[in-house]
Amino acid sequence: MAQTNDVALRSSLTWLAVIMVIVGIYTYSWKKIMVTYVVGILGIGGLLLPDWDFFDRSYSRWCYPITTEERAAVLAQRHTSMFKRYRIYPLRVVAYTTIYGFALYKWWVFISN
Repeated sequence: MAQTNDVALRSSLTWLAVIMVIVGIYTYSWKKIMVTYVVGILGIGGLLLPDWDFFDRSYSRWCYPITTEERAAVLAQRHTSMFKRYRIYPLRVVAYTTIYGFALYKWWVFISN
């Protein structure tokens, strides 16, 4: 599992570097490259770094620490359903769409000016 996360992190950072090079070639602006870097790192951190076992439960339980029983259940479920790593929660989809959509919009407005 950790190796999968490392591969996802490496590929995300590689794509971020490619996007930074494209922004640099297109705009010739060090400031816009750095803004792209910061937005990219925050985006990658928001998607790849959270403890998914903690957040992959009902949002009403997010204020409470994950118990050993919940952790064991998550690990047992992970072994039985390898391909269903992320569950779709409507609140998570709305929050991610709103936050990342707004961030990408503001980044695009900044880069294109």
